[in-house]
Amino acid sequence: MSTVDNRIGFVRGEFVSLRDAVIPVMDRGFLFGDGVYEVTAVIEGRLVDNDHHLQRLERSLAEIGIANPFSIEAWTEIETELMRRNELRNGLIYIQVSRGVAERAFQYAEGLEPTVVMFPQFSRVQSNPVIETGGRIITVPDLRWARRDIKSTSLLAQVMAKHAVKQAGVNEAWMLDGDEITEGASSTAFIVSASNELITRNLSQDILPGITRRTIIEIAKRHGLTIVERPFSKAEVLSATEAFYTSASTIAVPVIEMDGVSVGGGAPGPVFRSLYDAYLQDIMTQPAIIS
Repeated sequence: MSTVDNRIGFVRGEFVSLRDAVIPVMDRGFLFGDGVYEVTAVIEGRLVDNDHHLQRLERSLAEIGIANPFSIEAWTEIETELMRRNELRNGLIYIQVSRGVAERAFQYAEGLEPTVVMFPQFSRVQSNPVIETGGRIITVPDLRWARRDIKSTSLLAQVMAKHAVKQAGVNEAWMLDGDEITEGASSTAFIVSASNELITRNLSQDILPGITRRTIIEIAKRHGLTIVERPFSKAEVLSATEAFYTSASTIAVPVIEMDGVSVGGGAPGPVFRSLYDAYLQDIMTQPAIIS
């Protein structure tokens, strides 16, 4: 099994050791955060929701005017080769595309060659112990820019939120716009109401269109749940029968406490469990890329 010290990445068109990989100082991703990224989970040799992740990457690139350097098929071939070279059966594949290399200036020339960086991370996202115990969260002000629907590499507000998470000794932060939850620092927020409605914020420029969010909603519909897409308040979280968050790197995590106050009776709930189990079952019906 590969380790952090000998990972192979795909950097500027070549498969290289990450120890030897180089990005020019004048790359606009480094200087301005002028780029976008994607993260796809790998579970038991399977790329999870990958086409949807690559479609979102294409949308993010189009929104900021960067030409997509590869087709979905070509992206998938590179991801597959990264999995093989790194013997990656469980973990994540990270993709970053910046506008490219140019003299430092806010304005940029058209037609720059995008810089592509890809690398694996090793973990078992499906074996997180917090799934059984439930996670604790805090709320923080949403300090991000107005185009949260673009998966930008400019993540300073999220870095600050995650540092607050670490300082508080909890699992995640949910961001507040006034009294309304927008989303997590790196996740989508869900609650289950007393009438058994599954509630999550509607898609707009205020939140990222989560790929795991999309799949969980599809599964919930199959299970006959009523889906309500609208903003909800912090008070609604505290009165919900269940709460949880989703992301590619966690799948889904039940929330049992917010800002020190118990949520959903202080234990993971049955709606979360049924959706989480169904998600994993769906993944395991797909063919593995590597055994």
